[in-house]
Amino acid sequence: MKRIYVVGTADTKGEELDYLAAQIAALGAAPVRVDVGTTPAGIAVEISAAEVARHGADTTQAELASGDRGRAVAAMADAFSRFITTRNDIAGIIGIGGGGGTSIVTAGMRELPLGLPKTMVSTLASGDVSPYVGVSDIIMVPSITDLAGLNRISRVVLSNAAQAIAGMAAKPARIEDGRPAIGLTMFGVTTPCVTAISEQLRDRYDCLVFHATGTGGRTMEKLADSGMLDGVIDITTTEICDLLFGGVLAAGEDRLDAIARTRLPYVGSAGALDMVNFWAPETVPVRYRERLFYQHNSNVTLMRTTANECCQIGQWIGRKLSACEGPVHFLIPEKGVSALDIEGGAFFDPEADAALFDAIETSLKPAPNRRIERLPLHINDPEFAQAAVAAFLAIAKQ
Repeated sequence: MKRIYVVGTADTKGEELDYLAAQIAALGAAPVRVDVGTTPAGIAVEISAAEVARHGADTTQAELASGDRGRAVAAMADAFSRFITTRNDIAGIIGIGGGGGTSIVTAGMRELPLGLPKTMVSTLASGDVSPYVGVSDIIMVPSITDLAGLNRISRVVLSNAAQAIAGMAAKPARIEDGRPAIGLTMFGVTTPCVTAISEQLRDRYDCLVFHATGTGGRTMEKLADSGMLDGVIDITTTEICDLLFGGVLAAGEDRLDAIARTRLPYVGSAGALDMVNFWAPETVPVRYRERLFYQHNSNVTLMRTTANECCQIGQWIGRKLSACEGPVHFLIPEKGVSALDIEGGAFFDPEADAALFDAIETSLKPAPNRRIERLPLHINDPEFAQAAVAAFLAIAKQ
């Protein structure tokens, strides 16, 4: 039987955990209370903190007994993230917590598949929740008052959260589209290309387009790792620029690693590798103040990558793709990599582009399943989109 996991620190949030579990049970669902506290529980639970901790690293018990709260919280977060992936009876998961509890519970939630209902009632939910949500689909609910005993506000918040998680668990979403799914990456400056590719493939594939904002690329690769994608058309690899040169829309160091792990058919390109993203002009690091910029809007400032930076970007991409054993086809648009990198455009720089393309070519280790193709086209030319579609259909058959 599938159950709803109700997770929190039973040493400090026992009253709230009991109340939340009771609300879920009253709705006809089956709650199971999980303690992730670092000191003895104040209520009875179905799954103890000791059981959770047993799934941690060899040092977990020592960290929990260290007397250092930060080390104990980190150890329990690691243990819970390992524990939760061993469970096969989760219909949904709901957590409650302050700073420590939110860190512990969401660490486990992020390990669960996308689509499985996840709700976190937190004192931190009205601030920047990106460290807790990551690229998962966790629903963050502000607790309004602190979780320090029940009151007229917290009862309402917890009751509403119980109804939300029970409803989602009772009627899980169904994916009825029978087409295989592919992930595509897009930026405003590569929109014509990616839109054309999607239109040409939509009859055969469910095209999931991700905005290449750092989070977009990480989300796409999480789906790849989760077995929810059948291929990737990574036209817009711009997140790598921000990673290497301090931009605000950076990929993680593991960008492209999911392609290597899953061996999915991969068509890539150099979309928007001519730019690093910053917020408003005053946020640009001092070391870059004399560079070439384009004001995308009042809150986004784009910086043109230099030939030297493009060389580093190309080497990074070549090294990553050399680790891929699945089919890889990388397309180089010789007439420009974005809407700004075009003759007469603000970022048109053939020398920088040449450095980028040469670095990719020389860094990618030759293999029968890895191919680089230069095209005398701009990335937004209709013919480039057609070439990307043809390349993907060819390797998808392998």
